[in-house]
Amino acid sequence: MEEPPDHTRLRGLVGKAFTARTITGLRARAEELVGELMTQVLAEREVDLLEALAYPVPLTLICELLGVPAEAHEQVRTMSAGIARGLDPDLLLRPQELAARTAAVHEFTEFFGDLVEQRRRSPRADLITALVQAEEAGVRLTHTELIGTLLILVVAGHETSVNLIGNGALALIRHPAEFARLRADPELAAAAVDEVLRYDPPVHLTTRTARAEITVAGRTFVPGQAVIVLLGSANRDPAAFPDPTGFDIGRYGLGRRTERHLSFGLGLHYCLGAPLARLEMREVLRAFALRVDELTLLAEPPYRPNVVVRGMSELRVRVEGR
Repeated sequence: MEEPPDHTRLRGLVGKAFTARTITGLRARAEELVGELMTQVLAEREVDLLEALAYPVPLTLICELLGVPAEAHEQVRTMSAGIARGLDPDLLLRPQELAARTAAVHEFTEFFGDLVEQRRRSPRADLITALVQAEEAGVRLTHTELIGTLLILVVAGHETSVNLIGNGALALIRHPAEFARLRADPELAAAAVDEVLRYDPPVHLTTRTARAEITVAGRTFVPGQAVIVLLGSANRDPAAFPDPTGFDIGRYGLGRRTERHLSFGLGLHYCLGAPLARLEMREVLRAFALRVDELTLLAEPPYRPNVVVRGMSELRVRVEGR
């Protein structure tokens, strides 16, 4: 993970391309896409909600934002999955998973390297072009930095949002009173996004390395010492959250004072893609509120073996329309 001054330079450059205005401009497309997919879900009634909704929403939006051709979206999904699994510590990965990660990174580098070169020759109105052209104080992203940035945007803008949507749907299923509350007041969707992020975050842990000697909760860490930060645990800290194990979609509602969850990180490394993830989840929750009368779990969902990017491998449900 980069630190200042390199982190400041890279984030400044990327921020010029990945702006709040760009994300706001995606709202109509997100609403349209979620609406189309929800129509299909309601027609089929019994679906794997991950395949029918949670994967295609963030995959389509991040690919369209970047400028990836539609016929290559599934290729991007496969690469992303291999890289996301490889985010876990090496000692938890089998030899074939380590090899798959290496292969996925190589394929990603080649695939997006070709797109970058295409945009250098023929710029388009997409994020890859914006990153190629991003400039601050006369400094541009190097090719390695550009590919690394795209890798982070794809994995963070896709895999984590899949889990966020899946986890949110499961939470509503397991808390029918809260789902009824959302249907009665669809405007709660925005607040519900933050409660899903707190209650069952798509990323359960991250790592940090001490840059100077620091004491936290009576424990002293020396420079270079690494720690694992359990985001999922922090988000249920009873010292910070009343009823921390409860699921309350109005917890972050207007006028209610609630401690900030840590699912997007904090400070310098706060998630750059947070506005996109919020947009996607909000539109999905609004669609549930306006168009779904009942969600029924058909089987206990299995989970992927991933530790860092945590989520289900399948979510079989029956969906009844309103």
